[in-house]
Amino acid sequence: MAAVDFEVNGHIGLVTLNRPEARNSFNPEALVRLYDAFHEVETNQNIRVAVITGSGDKAFCAGADLGQLITLMNGARQPENEWDTRYVTDVSKKGSYLMNKDPVKPVVAAINGHAIAGGMELVQGTDIRVAVPDAKFGLQEVKWAIFPAGGSTVRMPRQMPYAKAMELMLTGDLITAEEALSLGFLNYVVEPAQLMDKAMEIAEKLAANGPIAVQAIRKSVREVWGYPEEEALKMESTFSRPVFQTEDAKEGPKAFMEKREPVYKGR
Repeated sequence: MAAVDFEVNGHIGLVTLNRPEARNSFNPEALVRLYDAFHEVETNQNIRVAVITGSGDKAFCAGADLGQLITLMNGARQPENEWDTRYVTDVSKKGSYLMNKDPVKPVVAAINGHAIAGGMELVQGTDIRVAVPDAKFGLQEVKWAIFPAGGSTVRMPRQMPYAKAMELMLTGDLITAEEALSLGFLNYVVEPAQLMDKAMEIAEKLAANGPIAVQAIRKSVREVWGYPEEEALKMESTFSRPVFQTEDAKEGPKAFMEKREPVYKGR
């Protein structure tokens, strides 16, 4: 059984963390397979959006497997198999998608259970988030004297109020899905039976839009964040201008005038 499953349905890439017996925690194999899946999302022009979820009903992802991954990261053990070697020589140098490497295309999170430590950092790398009511969220690295190095000190204060972000990072406490929703960290909280349907519904909406426009909007939002307004507006124009020159930008208004659904080709 692979530690991460990947399949493509139309324009949607579905990534499933598949270590339910270990709460979908990251071992070297999982991070390598996650890298490969999102590399395919990034480079396959047919894929316009990704959905990421976890298997089982307990955890979306519990973060790093302390016994297998952290010991490899800190040099306490040397690579013992092909997954260890690929993690050390490939993933650790290029970055882990959703944590410190961006997949370029939008990602919907279908959070089927607890998202803790690296699991919480995966969620931070996504764009639209749906969770089940029993899910809990938090960063517990500080309890084990390690650093949440998957982007949390950069993203958390941007994605929820500063004081709450600092409380979670420095105490290691967890919050419920309802609290995460109230903070604006989640978009929806739904019953488990509705989770994948809701996530796929959102993904299908994104995939139906002009893919170049979607990616440019997403890139602009992420890159101008934090700049003074005047500078940010100038930066925004560098992302918007090329979109208007595309074939899709001609097809959209044409389809509207002709009262039909647009056919976007990503060019």
